[in-house]
Amino acid sequence: MHSKDSVIRIAIDAMGGDFGPAPIIEGTVQALMEKAFVPILVGDKEDILALLPAQLVNRVEIVDASDVILMSDQATDALRRKESSIYKAVELVREKKADAVVSAGHSGATMALATLRIGRLPHISKPALATLMPTLGAHKTLVLDVGAVVDCKAQNLYEFGAMGEAYAQMIMGISKPQVGLLANGSESSKGNELTKEAFKLLQKLDGFVGNVEGRDIFNGSVNVVVCDGFTGNILLKASEGVVTTIFSMMKQQIRKSFPAKFGALLMKKKVFSALKKEVDYEEYGGAPLLGVDGCAIVSHGSSSSKAIKNAIFQAISYTKSDVNARIELLLEESKRAK
Repeated sequence: MHSKDSVIRIAIDAMGGDFGPAPIIEGTVQALMEKAFVPILVGDKEDILALLPAQLVNRVEIVDASDVILMSDQATDALRRKESSIYKAVELVREKKADAVVSAGHSGATMALATLRIGRLPHISKPALATLMPTLGAHKTLVLDVGAVVDCKAQNLYEFGAMGEAYAQMIMGISKPQVGLLANGSESSKGNELTKEAFKLLQKLDGFVGNVEGRDIFNGSVNVVVCDGFTGNILLKASEGVVTTIFSMMKQQIRKSFPAKFGALLMKKKVFSALKKEVDYEEYGGAPLLGVDGCAIVSHGSSSSKAIKNAIFQAISYTKSDVNARIELLLEESKRAK
C-alpha cells in the first residue's frame, strides 16, 4: 500500500491520445492546480516542454520516450516497443518509481503492459476493466468487465465479483455493496453455461444477490454488476450510443417547436447540464484496470483535458485507498470458507 505521508506520483502517457499531447498536458496542469501530486509526463520531451507553462516545469518530471503506439497498431507489439511512451509509463509503476499510470492511448496495449509488466495481484487470474454507469439511485453502478477479458471462465467472473465488491467499499464508500451477475433473467435457473457455473462460485461472496438483468444496471437495484468482457463491452458501447441518440432526438424535437425551444432554454442550466454530467464519461476520466498489483487508469482515446484531470484524480483516490489489499482479503476469506 502507498505510504500515507509520501506524495503520490502519477506516470502519465503524454502521447497516446487521439489529439496528441495537448489535452493530456492541459489536463495535468488543471489537476496540479487542484491537488498535490507529482506528475511524471512520458513522451517527446520537446513536445511536452513546448506545451507546459514555464512556471510549472519544476513541479513536473519528464521521461523522454521516442516511440508512440498508435491506435492502429497491434496490442501484442507493445511488449517489444520498449521506447514507447506507454511502455515507459508502465515501467515506472513496475519499478515503484510511480504509484499509478494514466493513459488515453491504445487501450489494448495499456492493459497488456499493465498486466504483464506490473503484474497481477496474487489471487487474480485476469484483471478486469471497470466502469461506472448512471442510475436513478444515489450511487452509480460499477460494471466489470467491460473489455479486458473477452473469453471468461467462471473463476474469472467470481474474481470480478470480489474486485467489484472491494472497489465499491473502498472507493465508492458503500459499506455492504450488492453484487449481481448479468444474465437473461433474474431467476437462478436463467443464464448460459458460464453464468450458471459462475453463480455457484459467486455465492461465496457476502454481497452476492443473484442474477440481474440489463435494466438493473440503470435502476440502482445493485451496486456491482459482473459480466464477461465481450458482453460488457457491447453493453458499454450500446449505452453510449443510446445516450447520444436520445440527446440528438431531444434537440431535433426542440428545434421543431417554439414552446419547446422556450422550455428548453429554461431547462438548459439546471436539467440538461445536470443530466449531461450524470452520463458524461469525462466526469470519471477513465476506467480502472482492477486486479493489477498497482493502479492503471485506462482513458478514452478522445479524452479532453477535463477527462484527463479526472482520470488523474481517480488514480490519486485509488492509490490512497486500500482497495488492492481489500481485494486480496476478500479472496483469501472466501478461499478459507470453501
